[in-house]
Amino acid sequence: MTHSKKVALVTGAGSGIGKAVALALLADGWCVVLAGRRLQALQEVAALSAAPDRALVVSADVSQEAAVVSLFDQALEKFGRIDLLFNNAGISAPPGVLIEDLTLQAWQGVVDVNLTGMFLCLRQAFRVMKAQTPMGGRIINNGSISATTPRPNSIAYTATKHAVTGLTKTASLDGRKYNIAVGQIDIGNAATDMTQRMQAGILQANGSIAVEPVMDVNIVGQSIVYMANLPLSANVMFHTVMATQMPFAGRG
Repeated sequence: MTHSKKVALVTGAGSGIGKAVALALLADGWCVVLAGRRLQALQEVAALSAAPDRALVVSADVSQEAAVVSLFDQALEKFGRIDLLFNNAGISAPPGVLIEDLTLQAWQGVVDVNLTGMFLCLRQAFRVMKAQTPMGGRIINNGSISATTPRPNSIAYTATKHAVTGLTKTASLDGRKYNIAVGQIDIGNAATDMTQRMQAGILQANGSIAVEPVMDVNIVGQSIVYMANLPLSANVMFHTVMATQMPFAGRG
């Protein structure tokens, strides 16, 4: 089926940042493929939209190659093309675990989703976008503030998010010949279930525990809509949006 509207695919769309972005894109008139592991959560997000007819929910584990291929195939079958991939799905290791106590299983689980899963989705988006007419599209990777600066006891999450920056830079270069624009959004302290502990106090670099400011997660949705609607001749390669008073710049 072909469709006259622009089509976005959002991974990790069942909660948090992915949910906010999917709803923002739907509100902006996009057709949106909502992907994630939990089908019911995806269906609940789609039902929140004023235009559920423009939403397709697909249960998919992005760390599995066959699941990613199937996800993109279902998107094409429904909407005919993909103009935007918001490469968002991500997890973190259990909080507060010291490097020397982090199990290989926990490390590998984070790498499988945050790095391998992001690569698999990016690769499939390249395959689709170079073959469609008109050729091209946009990919926005979710990097996180941790793509720049780590928190204590976060080696798996931080290492994968640093690696996402490498994915973004390389794919941005390699996408030029296919008219594929690749950028990254680095988010700091958006108010989601994942960041609830920050409002109760979180370990700082100096060993103290401090409550950190958060921002409305819908601001991230606004940021993605802005980036997504640029012409393919322009690209926001790196976009940082964060709670203004969070400890990040300089010494806090």
